[in-house]
Amino acid sequence: MGGKPDIIRAIVLIFAVGLVITGFTSLQASEDRPSAVTKSSVAADSAYVVRAPAAR
Repeated sequence: MGGKPDIIRAIVLIFAVGLVITGFTSLQASEDRPSAVTKSSVAADSAYVVRAPAAR
């Protein structure tokens, strides 16, 4: 019975390290990917909104 707390600590530590690694990996991946909203798409959207007739 003396070894169970050590095993639980090891499992929790491995889980925590995995979460940290996953967090850093996802942050790095999101920085590498280009933004989904570009200036041209924003300009096209705003031009569409300006041309849309006002419904009253």
